[in-house]
Amino acid sequence: MTTAVPAHYRLGLAAWAGLLLLQLVWHGWLFPAQLMPVWLVLLITVVPLLLPLLAIRDVRRALLWVGILSLFYFCHGIAEGWSSSSERWLALAEIILTLLLIGTLGAGVKRK
Repeated sequence: MTTAVPAHYRLGLAAWAGLLLLQLVWHGWLFPAQLMPVWLVLLITVVPLLLPLLAIRDVRRALLWVGILSLFYFCHGIAEGWSSSSERWLALAEIILTLLLIGTLGAGVKRK
């Protein structure tokens, strides 16, 4: 018997997928690194977002892990948004996706 995934978890999964897609588009296509090979940058930015897939059978746990990881992406978004005007819109998207992801974790907390 399968249980339905709550709406806030679906939103978190969508934010996770969006964050993953954003890394691919940002570092692989729009603004590839000049000083490092693109494959290495994608390895550093994409692979950590794939690791929580190991826990995907428990959506809540997978989202918890990706939520913890997303704090690094939030910091990256702040740093890039502050330093690079050409990439500011991508940094803003990264910040929004990480906040949305972390917010879905807060929405899933059960209170007494």
